Amino acid sequence: MKGMVLKRQFFRHAVRFGWIAMGICPSMLWTASCGPNSASAQEVAAGSARSVLEIPDASAGSEKEMKPYVEKVEHSAAKIEMLPIPGGSFRMGSEDSQAGRNADEGPVHEVQVGPFWMAKFELTWDAYDVWMSDLDVFYREVNKVQATPRDELADEFQKSQPTKPYTDMTFGMGKHGYPAICMTQHAARTFCKWLSRKTGRYYRLPTEAEWEYACRAGTQTTYSFGDDPAELENFAWFADNAGEGYHKVGLKKPNPWGLHDMHGNVAEWVLDQHTPDGYKMDLAKINPLFVPQTLYPRVVRGGGWDKDAIALRSSAREGSTEDWIAQDPQSPVSIWYLTDALHVGFRIVRPLQEPSEEEKNKFWEYSEPIQKERPVPLER
Repeated sequence: MKGMVLKRQFFRHAVRFGWIAMGICPSMLWTASCGPNSASAQEVAAGSARSVLEIPDASAGSEKEMKPYVEKVEHSAAKIEMLPIPGGSFRMGSEDSQAGRNADEGPVHEVQVGPFWMAKFELTWDAYDVWMSDLDVFYREVNKVQATPRDELADEFQKSQPTKPYTDMTFGMGKHGYPAICMTQHAARTFCKWLSRKTGRYYRLPTEAEWEYACRAGTQTTYSFGDDPAELENFAWFADNAGEGYHKVGLKKPNPWGLHDMHGNVAEWVLDQHTPDGYKMDLAKINPLFVPQTLYPRVVRGGGWDKDAIALRSSAREGSTEDWIAQDPQSPVSIWYLTDALHVGFRIVRPLQEPSEEEKNKFWEYSEPIQKERPVPLER
């Protein structure tokens, strides 16, 4: 009887907080968090005593021990599949002879990256909305679930972050199983910080070098599947086949390392500053990163559903512009949302060797200008 009362309360709150209107199924959230497959009280208590959420195959002491695993977002139905990417060297950029090459894709240079896990798919609304809409916080409050130490740490990057969106950020293109879009790089970075606190594992955006290395998956051809753009429709959603919007992740063939939608569907944020005239050649040759020093332009990779085949090449780069936020009705404009970047999303990585806190602050978490927003009360 008590369980039925809680369930009815949960569904009433689902209506109150607009989950159904947003396309979020309260039955799914209830089953994942409260139903017969949910963790027992003993398991929750045991997990609360640890700083890391225990997940099968998520730990590795060396590259050889790395395995695919599925990250779980506690107090929700969201999961993120992660694939191991071996470390190695590759030639980054494109040759002058490549059709469609732009000036920002050179010179070709040798780069080495360490091993890391990368999300098999672009991050979907299923996971992003837990952070953006405080769904796990709602669940804890409605069901009087005690926050774990990880929850308490994660709340710093969640409550009132980001502020409430001013419109439906899917723009009617679909939610469950579809890639999250229209976030600023700052928002994507903050999601990674939140997820890191939430799980006890360090997640971030990929560097541009890591992204291209993973996209190529050992190839040096125009695309990860070869040079013939006629084959692109088997691997990507783009202007020729996408229609009026993005599609669910994972419907097209993966690249040789099992990553889906590296070409097309949505372009993906990386950590680096964009350099329109070519690569900054004084960067390190091992795990390079051009730390952003200006808000625009910053790099997205892979091309989106509304782009031509030429923009989906493994070496193609795109820099963000102020046009991506041109229709923002707020003043000052939001630091979280991009009204006009319907083709932009992201995927996450987790390096095998986690950097020190100093290294995180110096490189992986740092960019200029520092973006801040006046705190506002969390709406209920």
